[in-house]
Amino acid sequence: MKFSRIAKVASATLAFAVIASTTPAHAADLQGSGASFPALLIEACKAGFAKDTSHSFTYAASGSGTGRSNSDKGIGDFWFTDAPHVAATKRSTIIHAPIVAAPIAVLANFPTVGKQTLQFSAATLAGIFGGTITKWNDPAIVADNNRAYVKIVYDTDKNGNLIKDKNGKPKVLLTQNRTQRMSLPNRDITVVYRSDSSGTSENFTNYLNKSAPTVWTKAKNTNFKDSFPGNINGSGNFGRIVGASSSSGVALQAGKTPYSITYAEVNYATANKLKVANVINPFGASVAPDSDGVSAFLSYATQDANGFLTFDYATKEKGAYPLGIVSYLLADTKYPDKAKAKAVKELANYVLGSKCAATVGADLGFSLITGSLLTKAQAQVAKIG
Repeated sequence: MKFSRIAKVASATLAFAVIASTTPAHAADLQGSGASFPALLIEACKAGFAKDTSHSFTYAASGSGTGRSNSDKGIGDFWFTDAPHVAATKRSTIIHAPIVAAPIAVLANFPTVGKQTLQFSAATLAGIFGGTITKWNDPAIVADNNRAYVKIVYDTDKNGNLIKDKNGKPKVLLTQNRTQRMSLPNRDITVVYRSDSSGTSENFTNYLNKSAPTVWTKAKNTNFKDSFPGNINGSGNFGRIVGASSSSGVALQAGKTPYSITYAEVNYATANKLKVANVINPFGASVAPDSDGVSAFLSYATQDANGFLTFDYATKEKGAYPLGIVSYLLADTKYPDKAKAKAVKELANYVLGSKCAATVGADLGFSLITGSLLTKAQAQVAKIG
């Protein structure tokens, strides 16, 4: 019996050694945190990344504010933020790389009929989220949803990427003239906003301020309440403008609240039975939050030496979706552990590549970063070390 027990222990030890030996010595286990906006894409690409590189990672979708804070303190190995980290607390060795692109979608718990799609101009959205438009049958919403408009279809290649003209701008394949008529109910609008520090909120409030400055009079802010143009705690807003944490949180809250409206990633719509609205851009087109519209919008963005993008909300690009944003990877240029530095760089390139952003991301509503923006993103990634 004694010999048998020893043999069993030896056998188990040998088996463990065999299993352990199948894991490459260079494999790294990374810890990430930050923006919830890119979380679905990051998680969906985890298995493919592990298969291709043998590296593993965990990602805590805790909000852009937490991602920036963790990068300051060196908690973890990589971080995501949906807005540039410009605070004095940012470590000098941290760089930004715009590696995830997607639309902020306007989502509504609203009973549209058939193929009807809610559509909103920037001024109307500013009024709704700013608390001055409180009814679904407000004249501004009625006007947006009972009008002639154009729908733009872009030319794409076999991989779904926009084809550019000789000036590097998206090539329009088809311009369709349409008319919509929609009956709107005399019901109160419940606004659901992000209560946590959020790059999504910063981008959303920046769009409202830049696109409708006479309505949304305050500058952008990572905290929605601090950008709100009026008194968010006023008696008229109590119970009608409510907060929830994270993208999943606002979508869940809106899904439970009839006649509500919120902003989040488009992929949260189906699970929460929310309708995805179109945005009326400066050209006058009604544009859905899809990859083509985002790519068209981002093609007009400029980038500085830090990797920060400045969006052109006034672009007259016909099919641009003006609520397209990027999520920045925050990474170090001087990691103490060079093996982890290499793994973070591999992760960044994998997310940018076709196996993640195109193959996996398309079904989740994310856009493939291409052209000059891809070149700039790759240049930032190359600085990781």
